[in-house]
Amino acid sequence: MITSLLVANRGEIARRIFRTCRELGIATVAVHSDPDTDAPHVHEADTAVRLPGAAPADTYLRADLIIQAALAAGADAVHPGYGFLSENAEFASAVQEAGLTWIGPSASAIAAMGSKTEAKRLMATAGVPVLTVAAQPTEADLPLLVKAAAGGGGRGMRIVRRLAELEGALESARAEAAKAFGSDEVFCEPYLPTGRHVEVQLLADEHGSVWTLGERDCSLQRRHQKVIEEAPAPGLSDEGRAGLHRAAVAAARAIGYTGAGTAEFLLAPDGRIFFLEMNTRLQVEHPVTECVTGLDLVALQLRIAEGEALPSGQPQIRGHAIEARLYAEDPEHDWRPQAGTLHLLQLADACAEFTTTGREGGLRLDSGVTGPAAVGIHYDAMLAKVIAWAPTRAAAARRLADALGRARIHGLTTNRDLLVAALRHPAFLDGRLHTGFLAEHAAELNPAGPDKHAPLAALAAALADAAARPNAFPSGWRNLPSQSQLKCYRAADGTEHEVRYRLTRTGLHAEGHPDTELLAATPGRVTLRTGGLTRTFEIATYGDAVHLDSPLGAITLTALPRHLEPAVHTDPGALLAPMPGTVVRTAVAPGERVTAGQPLLWLEAMKMEHRVCAPADGLLTELRVSPGQQVELGALLAVVQQTAAGQLP
Repeated sequence: MITSLLVANRGEIARRIFRTCRELGIATVAVHSDPDTDAPHVHEADTAVRLPGAAPADTYLRADLIIQAALAAGADAVHPGYGFLSENAEFASAVQEAGLTWIGPSASAIAAMGSKTEAKRLMATAGVPVLTVAAQPTEADLPLLVKAAAGGGGRGMRIVRRLAELEGALESARAEAAKAFGSDEVFCEPYLPTGRHVEVQLLADEHGSVWTLGERDCSLQRRHQKVIEEAPAPGLSDEGRAGLHRAAVAAARAIGYTGAGTAEFLLAPDGRIFFLEMNTRLQVEHPVTECVTGLDLVALQLRIAEGEALPSGQPQIRGHAIEARLYAEDPEHDWRPQAGTLHLLQLADACAEFTTTGREGGLRLDSGVTGPAAVGIHYDAMLAKVIAWAPTRAAAARRLADALGRARIHGLTTNRDLLVAALRHPAFLDGRLHTGFLAEHAAELNPAGPDKHAPLAALAAALADAAARPNAFPSGWRNLPSQSQLKCYRAADGTEHEVRYRLTRTGLHAEGHPDTELLAATPGRVTLRTGGLTRTFEIATYGDAVHLDSPLGAITLTALPRHLEPAVHTDPGALLAPMPGTVVRTAVAPGERVTAGQPLLWLEAMKMEHRVCAPADGLLTELRVSPGQQVELGALLAVVQQTAAGQLP
């Protein structure tokens, strides 16, 4: 019987596992890197062990240090969570060799599924359909998807639409795969741009029972990484669903699988299914399965690891659950990750943390942060998962969109608005899903142009600022007409908003807002009536940043000083680091001619690679960085001297 459990992970999955342990009476042990010293999962554990360093390679990927930590803390079992070492067969073996219980499938099962190429061979032998392409692809095989054999999460993946691009894609994918997974093996398979990503949740015990706990649709993705997941998958026929589940069971039985795992499939537009891979661990999106089954998957993992049999009969699926991953990233700028301080993450009171059913209030929050937190570059950019359960899919989507829309998220740019727009999009609500959904509807999900509500929000910000002053009356209050008060703000899109107002006995007089009345103003809340409509702005200020949340949406403004400092001059063609990160590789050298859009170098931050491209045709005159170098936000990376077409600099 397990008495003390170490979680070889961090963030929300560590907190999720600890919750179940507390309910079962199992002591908990956390491990943490130096940046995670004050993280919630560390404080919630009974015992915490430091892993010196910051980078995953020095901390959460050090199997020897984690096993030493488990033994030193008196743990008798290790749960790997997901990511990091969760699918590392050598780690699983080492845990067991140390006399500890491993919460997961056997090392041999992990090894069998560890290589996607080997997994496909095994599945084909077991009669499970797989996608294949010839060793030497031809035009008829296009488009192709290059994938890392030992990886996942979108790393080492490239889409190839022309054969001329194949060699470069293979080279790039190999380099990324080697760095991310320790293996540069890649392979090609047909790319189905309108295919759906559907997976089956499996649970298997040592006594021969294999459960299929429904399926999940994970088609809404960016950079081949999931963003919105749901259970059950919409639009499947009874026959299609049964075939999917049979294939998943065959995959599990083919390798003698035990524990929790997921068989992932690509569903073609014509209804055919193809095996993609098997994740030999708990999935990030497991909450939606818990919500529709009422099961605690972590508790069942522990039960199986202790040698118990699954109960007889499979649980029934009830209702519908949808999960949205809230990332600190900027969808409008190539999903650029955001590092900095998260001041506030607050959802509705009805949103319960880590509940296994999600049915009572209908909303669940799984998050690795509980208050103000520093978000660094070393780990994934996911801040939280928000899950909604309801009797129907439409009701779940509406509930989740509303919860996200009302959330107060301060300090970092996130993908929240895109998630809300996607959940409310007619194509999503109709179940017209595929892996290219976000790209296909990008213009609708990320509308260009300034926020039309920004001028009113700027007025509310100015009035809140006035209310925060120590005067008996807000600044601008006059018995007689006088000069207007002036405040300036800049919106996230760069648009500047000038607010001129007076507060007199007859009320608010604001230029550009002739029909707006001020009903109440405090430093944290302003209520305005415009055109007969009353709206309240909740306002929080952090330095010059002003966050406003209202029924019109969330907006962040930067308060500008009355007298601006001279702008820092940047040479034309200078390329600055768009984020803090590590230079992974460079593609050109000083003195080489480049073309607009040509990749010059790659930065890695928050487990993702980002290209820095030439802004125009010209000559690369300076390259200030080299592979392995860490750079700060705004650091000078390179300089491209622009030339007119057909001219040399």
